[in-house]
This record gives sequence, C-alpha cells and structure tokens, in this order.
Amino acid sequence: MRIEIWSDVVCPWCFIGKRRMESALAAFPHADEVEVVYRSFELDPSAPRNGTERTVDALTRKYGPQAPQMMAQVDGIAREEGLDFHQDRTVHGNTVDAHRLLHLALAEGGPARQVEVKEAFLSAYFEHARNLSDPAELRAVAVEAGMAPERVDQVLASDEYADAVAADVQQARAFGATGVPFFVVDRAFGLSGAQSVEVFTQVLERAWAQSHPALVQVGGDDAEACGPDGCAVPQA
Repeated sequence: MRIEIWSDVVCPWCFIGKRRMESALAAFPHADEVEVVYRSFELDPSAPRNGTERTVDALTRKYGPQAPQMMAQVDGIAREEGLDFHQDRTVHGNTVDAHRLLHLALAEGGPARQVEVKEAFLSAYFEHARNLSDPAELRAVAVEAGMAPERVDQVLASDEYADAVAADVQQARAFGATGVPFFVVDRAFGLSGAQSVEVFTQVLERAWAQSHPALVQVGGDDAEACGPDGCAVPQA
C-alpha cells in the first residue's frame, strides 16, 4: 500500500498532519507493508529565494493584524503533537530547491530516506527557524540529514529535478487539491488537511480492505474434497 503526500516544507499543517498520520501508522497492523512518498507542492512559488522577511510580517500583510495570534494558535496545536514550533522566528522564502532535494533523496535513497530528509527540513524550519530558502543553510540541513554533499551541490547548482517538482504540482491540481497537506492512498482515497488520527486510521483500514479483499465463499462446506488426511470417499 502506498501513501503519497503533497506538502510543503514551510506548511505548519503539513508537519502536524505528518505526525498524526505517523501515529495512525504506528497502530496499524500492516504498517510494514505501507510505503510513504512525499510529493512537491509550493505554497508560494513567487516567494523570493534567499528570503529575509519574517513569515509573521508576510502573513500580517496578507491576512491582517490577527496573523500573529493565528500562528501562535497553530504553535499550540503543534505542541499537542509533540512538536516545538517557533513560527514567530521563521523566514518567508522560496521552497523549490528544498523540493528538488527531496526528489534527489527519493531517487537515490528510496522512500524511507526521503522521509528522513523531509522530517529534517520540517524540523529545521519550524522548530529551529532555519532559512530553507538560503542555499547555504538548505545545503547544511541536507548534509546534516545524511545527504551526499557532492550530489546536493550538483542539484543546487542546476535545475535538476525541477521538472519532477512541476509534475507533482500538476498532479495535485489534477486530483483537485487546492491546498496541503493532501494525502492520497493507493490512488483511490484522498484526504485533505491535517485530519485526526482516527480519520487516518479509518482510511488505512478501508484502503487495506480494498486492496486485500476477503474471499467470499459460496455453497456449503460439506462437498467432497481432499485434505491433509486424504480424500473423502462417498459412502454407498
């Protein structure tokens, strides 16, 4: 079973949703047979690379003076999931390079490696207020997460995986996603937003049942058959 997650590394609900999904998976009896893959989605493709403006200032300009309070409320919800957000210190910037590195992690290390890098990026941004739009800072976080420095440098110095990022965004739109996080299970079930653990659990169970249907037996069980003790012989 495969879970694809469209998200951005500067989306607070994406980190919260990640934790809730992981909580559901931790109690799911078939978790070892579930593969998680992250897909790209840029919340603000127009944001500057190497940004310097604080996120709280950018959101206040967009949503008004209530923005700081809204961010603080989200920080509180994050704490309930064991996350230590500091959004008041984060910087508003472009995330396309972070997404390209996540594609590199998937291509060269597989889904499990990509999940590790995704966690590192989210934690760096929300819990440590590191500027992921700064190429030097992004490189440092990627290398700290175990990515090969030479390949990170090659990707950041080029447009490698930019087409993969664009394809992810296009697929999200084709699914009808207008925001993130957006979860797709086996290309059959879609979930929008940071749903509760209970909802994630229900979807996992439904998807598993659909991909592993129970055999419906018809007729009685008293017909002649062969078994480990031999074959039944009808009595005259």
